[in-house]
Amino acid sequence: MATSESGDGSHNPAFDPDLDTPANPDHEFAEFGAGCFWGVELAFQRVAGVVKTEVGYSQGHTTDPTYKLVCTGSTNHVEVVRVQFDPKVRPYTDLLDLFWSRHDPTTLNRQRGDVGVQYRSGIYYYNETQARLAQESKEAEQLKQKNKIVTEILPAKRFYRAEEYHQQYLEKGGGQGNSQSAEKGCTDPIRCYG
Repeated sequence: MATSESGDGSHNPAFDPDLDTPANPDHEFAEFGAGCFWGVELAFQRVAGVVKTEVGYSQGHTTDPTYKLVCTGSTNHVEVVRVQFDPKVRPYTDLLDLFWSRHDPTTLNRQRGDVGVQYRSGIYYYNETQARLAQESKEAEQLKQKNKIVTEILPAKRFYRAEEYHQQYLEKGGGQGNSQSAEKGCTDPIRCYG
């Protein structure tokens, strides 16, 4: 079990809770790891009631990680999307439904061709209500799956925002310059490419 102390007794801020708060006190954060963060972010961008998305790294043991370092697998970070949403418009349970629909929660440290600890499945909660709803949704999803779900459900730890070029990557055109719509309600297929 990770603690906020490293082996030599010094404090490791990477293990601290994510204490960021939305600018609007009526909004909440939610955080999900479901493989490569580009496509997951675009899916959440399209949801009415989601007011902001950011991609980044969390749940690892290195402070201020970079994409290159995370991709080595040595930091134990997961690629996450932090979603700011208005629960009066979009309940957290709807975000959970989208999370389950966007990836295979039964593959350990893997989503399709992406392999590594940074691609693991996880729900990172900001309060006990989110924790309870996440667990209930996992149990309900397990009834639909043949294989065991490996999704971790943990408190949200320090969020390290990814490099700017990763933010809204697919909306900005991705690696091929073909921008994809982030318009609310858009149902165009999401193409993930680097």
